[in-house]
Amino acid sequence: MDISPYFSALIGLTGVAVGGVTSFVTTWLTQTTVLREKRLLVEIGKREKLFNEFITEASRLYSDALSHEKDELTDLVKSYALIGRMKLICNDRVTDAAEQAMVAIVDAYLAPNRSLTDLRDMARAGDFKFLDEFDTAGRDELQRLRSKR
Repeated sequence: MDISPYFSALIGLTGVAVGGVTSFVTTWLTQTTVLREKRLLVEIGKREKLFNEFITEASRLYSDALSHEKDELTDLVKSYALIGRMKLICNDRVTDAAEQAMVAIVDAYLAPNRSLTDLRDMARAGDFKFLDEFDTAGRDELQRLRSKR
């Protein structure tokens, strides 16, 4: 009995199977990589939006605090809600820096109102840097995520 036709058929079927498995694995790896990239871009976008909202709100509050003395601080609710959202997705350095910025805002509200001359002197002295640590922490977190790409 001659087995060479069977052997040829077996080799052919093995080649088809290996080709099919290779195609499946390649497609699976490609899709996994694409999905991971998309997920990462969504995470970066979420953080960028959240950081932007916080910086805008904190800046508005700080400028208001410099010219208004308040005992009731309901205006701070939105900023603290943003910090709460940050705590869900950001590292501790970012949220700690955001909380430090809020302490500076509360301190400014509790301080006496500033005149335009006071504000000019503060600007010259570099006293408006209450968000510097938050900016650095946020930028570092975004860079860390981007480096995973």
